[in-house]
Amino acid sequence: MLEAAGLDVRMVNGRQTRNAPGRKTDMQDAQWGSTLHMHGLLRAGFVPTADIRRLQDYLRLRADHVGQAGSCVQLMQKALERMNVKLHDAISSLAGASGMAVMRAIVAGERDPATLLDLCDVQIRRAKAELVKETLRGTWCDEHIFALEQALQSWDHYQRLIAECDRRIASVLPPHDPTRPALAGPAKRGGANAPEIGMLREILAQMCGGRDLTQLPAHTPYGVLQIVGETGTDLSKWATEKHFTAWTGLAPGSHDSGKRRGRVKRRRNRAGQLFCMLATSLVRSKNIALGAFYRRMAARRGKAVANKALARKLAVWFWRVMVKGDDFVAQGIAHYEAQVRKGKERALRRLASELGQRLTPVHCTA
Repeated sequence: MLEAAGLDVRMVNGRQTRNAPGRKTDMQDAQWGSTLHMHGLLRAGFVPTADIRRLQDYLRLRADHVGQAGSCVQLMQKALERMNVKLHDAISSLAGASGMAVMRAIVAGERDPATLLDLCDVQIRRAKAELVKETLRGTWCDEHIFALEQALQSWDHYQRLIAECDRRIASVLPPHDPTRPALAGPAKRGGANAPEIGMLREILAQMCGGRDLTQLPAHTPYGVLQIVGETGTDLSKWATEKHFTAWTGLAPGSHDSGKRRGRVKRRRNRAGQLFCMLATSLVRSKNIALGAFYRRMAARRGKAVANKALARKLAVWFWRVMVKGDDFVAQGIAHYEAQVRKGKERALRRLASELGQRLTPVHCTA
């Protein structure tokens, strides 16, 4: 309402005014805050624009529905466990096409393992036919069948809500401009929970000024959409990449002042949590240097610290793409991989020297 009235609205953290003595009531606190603001002593927090806030609300609501749908899958597995049906030990996901087909048939009254096996995917029937049939021999108690049916109904309900959120998200996104040049490189898969929005990758590049953020490691179109829903498309509001990583809560918590060393509590906001989720997909990666970075860091400091450090690198590259362009980040990735290669070469030379050996470079002509 204040923005609609033409006012410049600024959200301020109350911690900036809490050190003032004697300002204990809401009225006095508001007056003291206005006085500090008149003198320019308060820093405004980040507030997305109205269109980004609308997109943010739909994305957060969708994420809540996805989480509730995941709880329904756990209830399905619990009901199967109570019936001594170990289907989840034979297939990778109960929420997949094969798992859902089998559970719906069980609720409908089918009990023959061979018939239930025919509902599974052809690859499952070829590789795990006997295992699946053994896992489908259960007790079939009425109360557990009822629990499974209830969980399936809740799953279907949340799937309808997610589909409705997808339509609302598509409605607030700008329409795709067919006159823009096609994006280079293959499109990444969005994952099982990705929304069904046509030309999402192209629309995101259009929103970000022609920058294709999906070319960054681990960045899928759905992941980029979620991050844009939290940060917006104008990342120049953060003066440097260090300001941005500190805002996300991914910056190191060390604080040194002379001989005094301490720790600063940094809580990861939703954007920081999204970067951490993207970082988990690179843990076992062997094709890029970030996987090796995670493994080296995890061996030294533990997996939690390594995941946060890797997420910070992704956040830095995200900021660089949005502020400085694609070429800047491409050079940064190449430089990082070159530095990793030099480090491996130094380690090999040191090991050869300890063993009294000498390395001879081999030039490949192929």
